[in-house]
Amino acid sequence: MKNKIIIILVAPCFIILGACKKFLVVNPETNVSQGSFYKSQSDFEQAITGTYAQLQFLYNEAWQLTELRSDNTYFIYDRGNRGTKPSEDFATFTVETNNNILSNSWRSNYLIISRANQVLSAIDNVTFDQSAKDNLKGQALFLRSLAYYNLVKTFGNVPLFLTPATSYEETFKPQVSVADLYEQIVSDTKEAASLLPVRNSNTMVGRVTSGAAHMLLGDIFINLRQWADAEYALRPILGMGYDILPDFADIYKPSNKGNDEIIFEINYIEGTSQALQSTFPYAFLPKLSDPSVITDVKPGVNNIRIGSFNTPTPDLISAFEDTSIDRRFSSSIGFYSGPSPMAGIPIYTNIPYIKKFQHSHAISGQTNQNWIEYRYAETLLLIAESLNEQDKPLEALTYLNKVRHRAGLSAITSTDKPALRDIILHERRVELAFENKRWHDLVRTSKAVSVMNAFGEEVKTKPSYYYYAPGDTPPPNSFNVTQNSLLYPIPITEIIINPSLIQIP
Repeated sequence: MKNKIIIILVAPCFIILGACKKFLVVNPETNVSQGSFYKSQSDFEQAITGTYAQLQFLYNEAWQLTELRSDNTYFIYDRGNRGTKPSEDFATFTVETNNNILSNSWRSNYLIISRANQVLSAIDNVTFDQSAKDNLKGQALFLRSLAYYNLVKTFGNVPLFLTPATSYEETFKPQVSVADLYEQIVSDTKEAASLLPVRNSNTMVGRVTSGAAHMLLGDIFINLRQWADAEYALRPILGMGYDILPDFADIYKPSNKGNDEIIFEINYIEGTSQALQSTFPYAFLPKLSDPSVITDVKPGVNNIRIGSFNTPTPDLISAFEDTSIDRRFSSSIGFYSGPSPMAGIPIYTNIPYIKKFQHSHAISGQTNQNWIEYRYAETLLLIAESLNEQDKPLEALTYLNKVRHRAGLSAITSTDKPALRDIILHERRVELAFENKRWHDLVRTSKAVSVMNAFGEEVKTKPSYYYYAPGDTPPPNSFNVTQNSLLYPIPITEIIINPSLIQIP
């Protein structure tokens, strides 16, 4: 019996018929529509969990757009692996519009916004416990606000979505002004602060509370230089049970998640079938064939593809007042000497790396190290800054010196406003080193252009001092830092699919 092969050619109906009045619409059997899903409290809890999930991907990469952009860190140039150039470009101010990491940041933030909008559009139509509803609504508002805050600081004016898109036309919006974005961000964060509960023993690690909302709001007002509003937003945190830990190193230990200093952290989990682990600690190590020489996790899986980034600069190391006294130094920065797998660098000699995030874990390349976005020491420093800008230096010193006392440093006594402004900024640099604060601090204080041009000149003049092998140098177009460098370009993929978008200069 012969097999019969039947080939069916299916052409689009507009070719065969010229036009079709109706198209067959088939609902996917593996997906649930919004109308059929949001029916109960547990449905909204699942949706909020899904909204948080994107933060894990976002913060595994966020350091490249922030800390690596600053004078706090640089990278060890690998002449044998130029696939790392998209990451290096953030440090050298040579980012191109097709940078995939930049695209990831745009998409991740908008995915958070999209998921939050789904929750917010449906939650008032379903009846369940009001306190639980307020909590979930507050979390969605906070996450949407945080995502837009990330976007406006990164790209400037971007499209604003407050409801789920239900048509092609609604999917592609033009940008709105930075002022309008901040108006919405402030409104969302204020509402979140009024709805969210205060942290208690039942608060899940990684979930936002009213303290996180007040912290975000205070951070926003500091960025907007609205000093009195910042103080008003931050002061309630002082009475919410947070405090600085006696031992600086204890803040970051995975065994101490949710401790009294942490106000908001991104929660990671290792050893699951899903990608819930943090990988950034391995990016912050020197490239090693066997990272277990530092991590002590065996068998060690090499980090040659991702390592040698966010390497502490000599500038940051010298910014510590006294490395033998300041307890933050030995907790934040480690040094390694030993064999190197990198071309041109056969031996690492006392190379610095970020120690702050290196803790015991079970699987090489995967950690359960959380990313701490806001903590109480920063609350104290932001309050100090807001008070100093309002000509209240004596009160500002109270909060500043509490942070310095924990570090083992002597108290600051200066009440000169400009001098104290610089001291507080310097304190933020060392206290919050490697926590993605430095670049935005330079931008908001109008120091980014001058500081980074001076830093770039040092790198180009003394490349070996900044981890280049003999004969290697930064690209000739690097560190041309201008006012246009303070924002990143909108990813070209977004410009292509959304013709309403206008590229920033």
